[in-house]
Amino acid sequence: ITTPLGLTQTSLQVPMADTTRPFHCGNIHSDYYFLCDTDSAWGIVLESLAAAGIIVCLILIFTLLFLICKVQDSSKRSMISIQFLFLLGTLGLFGLTFAFIIKLNDSTGPTRFFLFGVLFALCFSCLLTHAFNLIKLVRGKTPMSWIVMLAIVAGLTMVQVIIAILYIVITVVRYGMTYTMSDAKAIQQRNMDFVMLLIYVLFLMALIFLVSMFTFCGPYRGWKRHGAHIYVTILFSIAIWVVWITMLIKGNRDLSKQPLWDDPVVSIALVANAWVFLMMYIVPELCFLTAPCKPEDYPPENDFCQPKHMKKRYGVENKAYTQEEIVQGMMNCVACPCTNLEPQKEFSIPRPKTRLSPYEEYTGGRGVE
Repeated sequence: ITTPLGLTQTSLQVPMADTTRPFHCGNIHSDYYFLCDTDSAWGIVLESLAAAGIIVCLILIFTLLFLICKVQDSSKRSMISIQFLFLLGTLGLFGLTFAFIIKLNDSTGPTRFFLFGVLFALCFSCLLTHAFNLIKLVRGKTPMSWIVMLAIVAGLTMVQVIIAILYIVITVVRYGMTYTMSDAKAIQQRNMDFVMLLIYVLFLMALIFLVSMFTFCGPYRGWKRHGAHIYVTILFSIAIWVVWITMLIKGNRDLSKQPLWDDPVVSIALVANAWVFLMMYIVPELCFLTAPCKPEDYPPENDFCQPKHMKKRYGVENKAYTQEEIVQGMMNCVACPCTNLEPQKEFSIPRPKTRLSPYEEYTGGRGVE
């Protein structure tokens, strides 16, 4: 019987478990040997980095929840929602690393194919939504509300969820489990399928790279710093993805290390990209949440309500009336919305002009008869 991957029914057999038990692993299943095998130290190193990342993510999540009441700028406060989702996605990436350290089986196979793309799609959707919001803020325009940003993130992530579900249903339900096939042709096809499932995620990365560059075009420099965080994060992420995809598709095969290096390559990419998310994006963003804003870097929240000094065109300006009008304008901004304000008019006190006297030509004598 031939499957869609061009494999016969005999190639679907799961390979026998390795009976060579590592010295420090004790009485556990062979699928979990890389978690404790000191001879293959990559598993222990990666699980240590992943565990440390999980702890840091949890600390940052509680820190973000604590900072909600401390942030005074409503534009920054509205972005906390997508940063919270971003942290949850990064936490999931650290946890997913263990599914690649554990050997490929019927349980870890669907987990790898489903969660890898979905978690990265969630993180990159948060970055893309943040970049779109910064494009408006850096130009002094009204930002998006947190509900709109959450809806955009959910919609962008749902696309990858549908793609992953369709692949798992077609592969597992219709054609049987193909994740654990062991011959060289099956392994190469499985790696190709894994990368093909991530085409949408690669599209999100390319879009973020382009959109983040537009965040540097605008008069308000304060928001440009946030755009720089996104730009640097996506730049490092693209570099990591290029390396691990090249190694998974071609590098390991050319070096005759396939499938021995397949799981370590993807695991290293997971941990490295998750730490890039934390160090290049989340930590700097948390530092800027409570940082004091400079007036020249950030636009005021009621820019249209701010009292403006009148331009002097003619006449002598009465400074007493000017101060009174500024105070009155500030009180009116609090009492009425900005959209109801009428255009500012100019006032000045006219100069006194001399008038001709009616008796200027009177000489006091009688007229000539």
